[in-house]
Amino acid sequence: MAEKYEIRRFRAAEKGVPGYEQGTDWIQAVGFGFHDTRRNDDYVDKIMAMYRTDGRELTGVYQTGAVAQHSLGASVPVATFGTLRRDLNVGYGRQLLTHMVTAVTVRGTHRRQGLLRRMMTEDLTAAKADGLAIAALTASEGSIYGRFGYGVATFERSIKVDTGPRFALRHQPSGTVEIADRKVLLELAPEVFERVHRHTPGSIVRQDAYRQNISGTVGRDGNEDEAIKCALHYDAAGAVDGYVSYKFAGWDTKPYTVEIVDLVAATDDAYLELWQFLGSIDLIQRVSWADAPVDDPLVWALADPRCVEASDHRDMLWLRILDSVQALGARRYSAGGRLVLEVEDALGFAGGTFILDVSGGEASVSGAPAGAHPDLSMDVADLASIYLGAVCPVTLKAAGRIREHTSGAALRARLMFAVERAPHCLTHF
Repeated sequence: MAEKYEIRRFRAAEKGVPGYEQGTDWIQAVGFGFHDTRRNDDYVDKIMAMYRTDGRELTGVYQTGAVAQHSLGASVPVATFGTLRRDLNVGYGRQLLTHMVTAVTVRGTHRRQGLLRRMMTEDLTAAKADGLAIAALTASEGSIYGRFGYGVATFERSIKVDTGPRFALRHQPSGTVEIADRKVLLELAPEVFERVHRHTPGSIVRQDAYRQNISGTVGRDGNEDEAIKCALHYDAAGAVDGYVSYKFAGWDTKPYTVEIVDLVAATDDAYLELWQFLGSIDLIQRVSWADAPVDDPLVWALADPRCVEASDHRDMLWLRILDSVQALGARRYSAGGRLVLEVEDALGFAGGTFILDVSGGEASVSGAPAGAHPDLSMDVADLASIYLGAVCPVTLKAAGRIREHTSGAALRARLMFAVERAPHCLTHF
């Protein structure tokens, strides 16, 4: 494999600067992997600018020998891999700098060459060497990343809400909602999201594309999306503490539907009052949201909870522990106690037996002495799954993924790893 391919890592460059074409070829390869239409030059420029803002590192695997006649040139990578780093809320407002992996593709004609394994292991090795304790990704396929030690850590679902005559919330408004120009979200969205991020376990800081997309500044085709509309929530003092970006699905869609592009609310009141607004839009009988939380206050606030039709419950954020001592020590815990955890890691980054001792919510983590008897044994992917409190250790024990050596240890872990509110990741990447 080493003779046939080489890996190159680089940053996005501005047009006219050496390296720009390398970035455009890389974007083209990603488009092939995710079945996107080819982006025009203006759109590529916008993508590259957002990559520079994010500080992304781009990785490509290139053929070193002659390529087949008439096929894509050697300048277009046969595999891609992108990374950036942002803070992850690991509960109780604690932040942990996280290595975010994205744009992972391998061209179908070059599979089974070990390209993904090489990119992933080299990248994780470099992230650990930089002192990071955790990596994250969102997976388009659920069967790929477990073998690299990633575990599902948050979930989301799609909902359709009947906003016809049955729609009514048991909520007395404390603020107001007003329509705004969609472009205000370029500035307001990051400010509101920051407030939400601070109190939401599982939230990860967004990349620059979010404010561009939800404001309609850069649509799916690279042009402005004039269909997007925006409403803001103002608290009792008149400060903006929530917004919804949305669009009409068209007169051919029945019942007439509004699709939520992004809904971010820094308070419970703002969340429910934005839903009251959505439920009051003239001529609309349904509101759909593809990224709704699983544990959703809306259901419990409705006079008729059956107004919400949920589907496509799915994994969202996947985590990969790179340093068990650092990761376990970074978060706060909901209950005191002591656990001896045996962690298995086939890639050798975070394995070992560790003592987790929690008092007053604060953790002391250390390597266990030789011969220490573990309370629980698990793969590093399962430690990642329970890390944010969204996956129950008792459930993983019942599934045979966590082995309990001390009676009651899985329940103790459940109580200790619980967080202050339901984990939810609002950031796809």
